[in-house]
Amino acid sequence: MEKSKSSKILKVLSYLILIFGMLAILYPFYLTVITALKTSQESAQSFFAFPKSFYLGNFVEVFQKANYFVFFRNSVVVTVVSVVLIMIFIPMCAYAIARNMDKKFYKFSFYYLLAGIFVPFQVIMVPLVKYLAKLHLCNIPGLIIMCVTLASSQGVFLLVNYIRSVPRDLEEAAYIDGCTTLKAYVQIVLPMIKPMLATVFILNALWLWNDFQMPLLILNQSQDMWTLPLFQYNFKSQYSFDYNLAFASYLIAMIPVLIAYACAQKHIVAGLTQGAVKS
Repeated sequence: MEKSKSSKILKVLSYLILIFGMLAILYPFYLTVITALKTSQESAQSFFAFPKSFYLGNFVEVFQKANYFVFFRNSVVVTVVSVVLIMIFIPMCAYAIARNMDKKFYKFSFYYLLAGIFVPFQVIMVPLVKYLAKLHLCNIPGLIIMCVTLASSQGVFLLVNYIRSVPRDLEEAAYIDGCTTLKAYVQIVLPMIKPMLATVFILNALWLWNDFQMPLLILNQSQDMWTLPLFQYNFKSQYSFDYNLAFASYLIAMIPVLIAYACAQKHIVAGLTQGAVKS
């Protein structure tokens, strides 16, 4: 009886914690949506109240006055190109390391890349900007190079451990059938590590789309190179603290992230759990 009572209490507590966490996440999202759909007069009357009518003029004004599509395009270019390069090169690097961990060079390369996880970005940002300025890379291509470079530590760490759980026998059987290493990698290894590839994809896509600090340091020479987070950072000063326009801008920027996460969330869970039980 006592065990059943304690288990019920723990269950109730766990549900209460989950409900509190859900409200802590959904309430700011609710404020973003209702503020974006209000007029400035409605917000002045009651900031937290539900809108009387769904006013879409804020979204139209953002697109018309803020040159929003330029910043949106810059964010899309940085995110898409960086993620494509990450998904091409980092799995190849991880595969080479995973299948050659008995060799000193590959083991050193793995731990060298792994060390990058423990170095805060604030430690390297000043010399990084100085080197990029000397190389004339304080632009979108330079930002893409840095995004791929900084993503390599986490990506290699996740993929190496996952690839090592894939049985070598499958590749050896493919070699007997006449497959090259590249063909075995593409046709056998990549399909088997799809959950972890999806995890690496969505984690980096979310980071790159929302990143503020690195674009602030690198893309500071021209407003035409700004990404959405930089534009939103300067939104209040440009529009005299117009929260309705600002929240409409935030909501538009959130939509691609929400769609990407909704499509890939099951793969993220699979990637984080299957590696622990895969034989």
